[in-house]
Amino acid sequence: MPPYRPRLLTRTLLADLATFPVVALTGSRQTGKSTLTRDDDAFAGRPWLTLDDFDVLEEAKAAPHDLLQRHPTMTLDEVQRTPPLLLAVKALVDRDRPRRPGRFLLTGSANLLLMEAVADSLAGRAGYRVLHPMTRRELAGEAAAGRWDVLFGHGVDDWPALLGDERAEPEDWRTLARHGGMPVPALELGSADARSRWFEGYARTYLERDLRQLSDVQDLPAFRRLMRASALRTGGLLNIAELGRDIGMPSATVARHLGLLETSHLIHRVEAFAVNRTTRLVKSPKLYWTDVALGLHLAESSPDGAHLENLVLMDLLAWAETHAAARPRVLHWRTASGREVDFVVEHGAKLLAIEVKATSRPTRKHARHLRAFREDYGDRVVGGLLLHDGDETYRMSDGIVATPWWRVL
Repeated sequence: MPPYRPRLLTRTLLADLATFPVVALTGSRQTGKSTLTRDDDAFAGRPWLTLDDFDVLEEAKAAPHDLLQRHPTMTLDEVQRTPPLLLAVKALVDRDRPRRPGRFLLTGSANLLLMEAVADSLAGRAGYRVLHPMTRRELAGEAAAGRWDVLFGHGVDDWPALLGDERAEPEDWRTLARHGGMPVPALELGSADARSRWFEGYARTYLERDLRQLSDVQDLPAFRRLMRASALRTGGLLNIAELGRDIGMPSATVARHLGLLETSHLIHRVEAFAVNRTTRLVKSPKLYWTDVALGLHLAESSPDGAHLENLVLMDLLAWAETHAAARPRVLHWRTASGREVDFVVEHGAKLLAIEVKATSRPTRKHARHLRAFREDYGDRVVGGLLLHDGDETYRMSDGIVATPWWRVL
């Protein structure tokens, strides 16, 4: 087993625990929530209990108040297994006067904000964080995401020099996509066959166990077809009616099942950036998988440009999750006339436009939509960034810089 690799979110979680009585850490299964909260030295002083332990689960159901009062502070892992436990958490927190920061650290594989019972019981009492799959830098042993703070913190004219100083080594993004960011397949499994078997087991566990905890889904083969069809649409605009027609499923059912995948943190919808009074904009979201390698397995396909986009997106989301308030939003931009930018990062009043191209020789044509976005939004745009698969960093035109993806991620 490889040594523990520190996580980017640790410092943020500690700050949240110093502020809120309850901190809820969610994320898809196998992103490392249990390992982080149990094995990281930052949480060494906290008693750790998991509801995957049958005895703990039974006590949580039969005597939740007794369980929660075992220790002054504690970490409870996999709390989605018994949502009523959170009513007991609420009662104990409300009894504390003054409230005690950091009393409960809760982890779960379903998005607590999207689970109605949980959201109602912890409203105003909890801070929420998502542990995304490991970033490229986390996989390399650094508790870091890409250099997004550098880009927002400096003028675009300084970007070539700053990015050129990055000591990162070139890497094949296709290999990174096939390995993904879940610790076991990314760090412990050395062959494509072993990873394929692992992802198949992961999908089966989700369908046969996790999904049943969230909803009464009867037709599991149809749900699996929806997962594959969604994976084949990675990076595309989400059209629920079209997706339903392709797999023979009513639109209402497609929408509900996609909601379950989102609640489970398996997919992510990138909403449209729609702040423009004069240009007709497409408002449909784009669809991505939280772990690129899982999406590739489900689609039974090879990496293409959409999967490089997916890698960039997940790095951006991991970075955004570390911000205390007014977290940066990652959006996309598309006009009715066909102009589009892969990602627009809204950080306060500033905008960063990002185009991702799986080519080693980007041209001015590849940057034309970045230029259009800058023209539309003017001084709000800190710059346009064209991430490519080559090895040169250079200024393409006024306010637009091209750089290899591995110099940023």
